[in-house]
Amino acid sequence: MKAVIPVAGIGKRLRPHTHTSPKALVPVAGKPILGHIVDSLIGMGVRELIPIIGYKGDQIREYLTGTYDLPMRFVEQTEQKGIAHAVSLTRPFADRSELIIILGDTIIKTDFSRIPRAGENVLAVREVDDPRRFGICEVEGGVITSIVEKPDDPKGNLAVVGLYYFRDSSGLYEACAQVIERGIRTKGEYQITDALSLLIERGVRFTPFPIDGWYDCGKVETLLETNRILLEGAAGGAHGVNSVIIPPCSVDQASVIENSVVGPYVSVARGCEIRDSVVRNSILGEGSSLSNVVLDGSVIGAGAEVTRSRTSLNISDDSQVELS
Repeated sequence: MKAVIPVAGIGKRLRPHTHTSPKALVPVAGKPILGHIVDSLIGMGVRELIPIIGYKGDQIREYLTGTYDLPMRFVEQTEQKGIAHAVSLTRPFADRSELIIILGDTIIKTDFSRIPRAGENVLAVREVDDPRRFGICEVEGGVITSIVEKPDDPKGNLAVVGLYYFRDSSGLYEACAQVIERGIRTKGEYQITDALSLLIERGVRFTPFPIDGWYDCGKVETLLETNRILLEGAAGGAHGVNSVIIPPCSVDQASVIENSVVGPYVSVARGCEIRDSVVRNSILGEGSSLSNVVLDGSVIGAGAEVTRSRTSLNISDDSQVELS
């Protein structure tokens, strides 16, 4: 089985963090967003990755090749024209293959191994509060009968969540090609939901696959919420000198914690230094440094330094902040 992962986006809503790193590599619950995704794919039997890269794609390439021992084919999307366009670029490497496509900016909680057993063509779905923000499908008799991308007048609230499985990918690639050739755009882009709609019109059966959790990492507030959810059940550990680690936390052993209270719901990356501080409900990037601070609900970028602060911060890589 092959996996296509679109990770070419700029990640505007996560700025300033995405000024220096692609959104897929922003850390959450002890590893990059992309790491959570790839680990799930490997667990379901994926044996080849086809990442679609663009913005800061060299960092994506470096992370994946340095972390996973899998065959990989990197495809570059130089213009942001939509997911159908991005997927179409991978056709030379995955046509007529058993294929799963998963968007690289959300984390999905489900038993991935059950997806291929659900049907020949499977779309992961979940009920949402605001259906106007998503691709919404209708289901009759256990089969998806229609999909509308971000409808102004939605007929339901069952969203397609960005995970698509095909036992044979040839039909999908042909539909994506037709969407582009016909100039079919929704919200200004070539949408994969329009390609799926063409297939449904031709009688292709899609099985809905309800998932347990769908975690948005697109902005700081939801990133922290996802961090809390994924950390549930994680141990606190005895790491640190004269310090208390309150679970659930993810604390890299190559970090330094002295005279501090860390947790609950804190992710501490490799090389962090925390001294004389209290930190809760936060994500600390690799090599960041805190001294004499009290932080809550904060995301601290890699290499950032924060001293003498009592506030909530959202600062990016290599920043230095000193507040009295």
